[in-house]
Amino acid sequence: MESILPDSNRNVFEQGAVLLIDKPLEWTSFDVIRKMRSILRIKKIGHAGTLDPLATGLLIVCTGKFTKRINEFMAQEKEYTGSFTLGATTPTYDLESEPGNFSSCDDITTEQLQQATATFVGNIQQVPPAHSAIKKAGKPVYELARKGIEVKLEPRPVTIKIFEITQVDLPVVHFRVVCSTGTYIRSLANDYGKALGCGAYLSSLRRTRIGSFLVNNAMTITQFSEEAAKRLNKE
Repeated sequence: MESILPDSNRNVFEQGAVLLIDKPLEWTSFDVIRKMRSILRIKKIGHAGTLDPLATGLLIVCTGKFTKRINEFMAQEKEYTGSFTLGATTPTYDLESEPGNFSSCDDITTEQLQQATATFVGNIQQVPPAHSAIKKAGKPVYELARKGIEVKLEPRPVTIKIFEITQVDLPVVHFRVVCSTGTYIRSLANDYGKALGCGAYLSSLRRTRIGSFLVNNAMTITQFSEEAAKRLNKE
């Protein structure tokens, strides 16, 4: 299924469409939905899987009748590329907070990096980040974490099909991950740093695939805005 924007009108969007968007850096997933809703002037629109503000890449946006398939799309396998920075940790496991707990990673070898990745491949138990939208006592746990309230989250089963290091430029290592829904790449970064004994945090992330949907077939929000304006202004 491809994004149908180039040959569509507002009635098609109201009835139902699947749109592939390449989410820009520092936008929330809801920022994308809000922008698209204002352009299309329709109410029934949503996305199939949140990306953090500091992540880029594929966001599946559904309108009309296809909003009923959001959970189906969310459940599909995901692929990510990005980078971990070794030798430090952050409270959020990424660059939403300041790095600390610095330690040297100069002596870590490529062999050690590869051996560490192998321990995370397969069916594993993963603890979600304390700074996440998971709710506890009816509140997102990130709200509690920001107030300094300690939250204990239980490990959850996830499947990591592929975890490979694609480039090493210490303290930064680049990776590719193929995983099940519910996997937190931020948690993987933190756990990977623990396995290496030097700490690590997620320094960049891009979602490249959801199921059979590819980011290479996605539009930037600028492209979407321009194409939608052309099409809808002709009505």
